[in-house]
Amino acid sequence: MTALPATVDGVPSAGTERAPSAAAPTVSAKTWIAVAGATLGAFMAVLNIQIVNASLADIQGGIGAGIDDGGWISTSYLIAEIVVIPLSGWLAEVFSIRIYLLTNAFLFLVLSAACAFAQDLPQMIALRAVQGFTGGVLIPMAFTLVITLLPKAKQPIGLALFAMTATFAPAIGPTIGGYLTENFGWEYIFYVNVVPGAVMIGMLYVSLEATPMKLSLLREGDWPGIVTMAIGLSALQTVLEEGNKDDRFGSPFIVRFAIIAAIALPMFTLIELTSKKPLLNLRLLVRRNFGFGVLANFLLGIALYGSVYILPVYLSRIQGYNSEQIGMVLAWTALPQLVLIPLVPQLMKRIHPRIVIGVGFALFAASNFMNIHMTNDYAADQLFWPNVVRAVGQALCFAPLSAVATAGVESQNAGSASALFNMTRNLGGAIGIAALQTLLTKREQYHSNMLSQSVSLFDQATCTRLEQLAQYFVDHGVVDHVDATHRAYVAIGHIVQKQAFILAFSDTYYALGAALIGALLAGLLFKKSDRLDGTGAH
Repeated sequence: MTALPATVDGVPSAGTERAPSAAAPTVSAKTWIAVAGATLGAFMAVLNIQIVNASLADIQGGIGAGIDDGGWISTSYLIAEIVVIPLSGWLAEVFSIRIYLLTNAFLFLVLSAACAFAQDLPQMIALRAVQGFTGGVLIPMAFTLVITLLPKAKQPIGLALFAMTATFAPAIGPTIGGYLTENFGWEYIFYVNVVPGAVMIGMLYVSLEATPMKLSLLREGDWPGIVTMAIGLSALQTVLEEGNKDDRFGSPFIVRFAIIAAIALPMFTLIELTSKKPLLNLRLLVRRNFGFGVLANFLLGIALYGSVYILPVYLSRIQGYNSEQIGMVLAWTALPQLVLIPLVPQLMKRIHPRIVIGVGFALFAASNFMNIHMTNDYAADQLFWPNVVRAVGQALCFAPLSAVATAGVESQNAGSASALFNMTRNLGGAIGIAALQTLLTKREQYHSNMLSQSVSLFDQATCTRLEQLAQYFVDHGVVDHVDATHRAYVAIGHIVQKQAFILAFSDTYYALGAALIGALLAGLLFKKSDRLDGTGAH
């Protein structure tokens, strides 16, 4: 495939007039089919993560896995994905984009169906790990095709398509997963990829041009960088995904992996900065717009994946919702995006992308701050407007953020830019979820201690409540008054713990809102200009 070089023109800002004689660059139907097919693949890869997470308990039961070990069904996929994303640009150059993308698209489809036939946990972990290696390719390659095949004037449309994978897919994943699991069984969350996967392969097959492979590049590969990157990211992802249930650094297993990550990742950075042919061009990060864009994208990942994680946990633990009910609540974070995301490219022509980014992050942050006063009755109805505001914010921020960050990235650096941009968002999600798990635990303990101080046998209200509960149990068949009183104490303990958890969940939304305020500030530091000049100025 012959990639069109990235032009040096940025995204036009509000008020920019085009001369009548300067016709907008034309893009062939074949190119649009390639971009759409690759974006569909990326959508499926991201969707697959959230669908599986939403149905994890059912999968664990279906294959006889325990709660703790069953977490590796997701972890194995995420480790493979985070490792392959930085490799994709180089491997596409080695094997050609057509062969590399088609091969991985086909394998992703086959492995997805194979997961439905897994008989036990080891089989499922192995299949999910290999599926992660193939699915992880689809995400950065779609982004790369957008910024290399499309001229700058058309990139907002391509980036809006890609935004469907980055923001819409995580939001709609639990809805689809919950519906399929509750009505058909967990196996169907893997079958759901078959039809769109076949369409994706067909679109890529007819649109990507054949180019010769460059296998000689394997000998010239940055192998020290590849090895240290793979080891470091695998170890870090393991610490983030498994650390909370293994008591973080109280576990020798987690400590060992943390030490490995702490050694390997700085080594990788040093190798990349000193290598003549690095795997990733880390110097792109010193370019002002790209560097702050990556930072904002990292913080967006924290909020995006963190909110998708924390809300289902709240609805399940506090409100007792099942997977399908949780999916219906989360649908309102997804459905408005279907309407709004296609309109964002037109909005970017009328309003400078920096302003659109700012409004998007402000709305996304506001949606989290709307949830900081949760109560025992805070459920689907109360979450409706925060979810709608969140959907609007997510729809507005991603495509313009991608456009501003990648303006001026040369075609030879497109692979590195795509890898860094997508990898940092995924890392942000992993770090965000790990931090939220810890925050939820610590804040629940704090609020439980504070509330317990107010629940005293010397307090008349507490004594009255205990008597009422004891009498309730006696009225409902408990003969022994001592047993009834004991059950009353237990019930009070459960009430206190539930209230502590509700307060802790409110605190997590504070943290998510704060991360998005940070992203908003990073967006304000983008280079100020009438238009994004695309020069990659520092």
